[in-house]
Amino acid sequence: MMQSLYTASTGMLGMQTQIDTTANNIANVNTIGFKKSRAEFADLMYHVQEYAGTSTSDVTKSPTGVEVGLGVRATAINKIFSEGSLKQTDNQLDIAITGNGFFKMELADGTEVYTRNGAFKIDDSGTMVNSDGNKLTPEIVIPPDATNISIGTDGIVTAVQAGQTQATQIGQITTTNFINPAGLHSLGDNLYIETDSSGQPVEGIPGIDGLGVIRQGFVELSNVELVVELTDLITGQRAYDSNSKVITTSDEMLQTTNNLKR
Repeated sequence: MMQSLYTASTGMLGMQTQIDTTANNIANVNTIGFKKSRAEFADLMYHVQEYAGTSTSDVTKSPTGVEVGLGVRATAINKIFSEGSLKQTDNQLDIAITGNGFFKMELADGTEVYTRNGAFKIDDSGTMVNSDGNKLTPEIVIPPDATNISIGTDGIVTAVQAGQTQATQIGQITTTNFINPAGLHSLGDNLYIETDSSGQPVEGIPGIDGLGVIRQGFVELSNVELVVELTDLITGQRAYDSNSKVITTSDEMLQTTNNLKR
């Protein structure tokens, strides 16, 4: 059987992975805090018919070898944690991180997770939560009689309560960074958990030790660039078509061989 059939099939599978990755990026173009992914590939092993440096005579050697590649494989789908654009919402509970860092949250089972989505709400107890009701940690509780909520660039939360003229501090929002954010495991819902590859979480005050600052009244949009994604979609489709034509050509060559008459 011709090796080109199998080689081209790995190319089609690889381009399918790229198109699937690109499709996910495009689908989340309007998802707050979403980070795009990039598929990465490497060539497979080679069938060596002759090694470079093989002696061709007593005094000469072959300057190049004869190596036939066996295809391609996906090696990684890498999360790109570049910053998205900020959108002003004027909502007091909407916050965005300018720079490095994640908001730390807690799931119902106590699992610590991390996100860049700062579109927060308050639940029936006044606690700041995300759209699924998961709590921001450290926990921030808004007094029921608060008339004005202010969140500083350093994460300090203050509120003016009924009958008062001075704002009082009610909490401190911290942010968390990782030495390798691309190593975080995606849970969906814009949530990540740490892994051995991400490194240990480093929690601190926004604006200190390399952590980004907080902007109240803004949300961070997806970092997906539609022009780039559509270009990747076209190149992926063309590469997929090219690999399918290799299979068609190989099939025609096999058919020609089968039709040979003595």
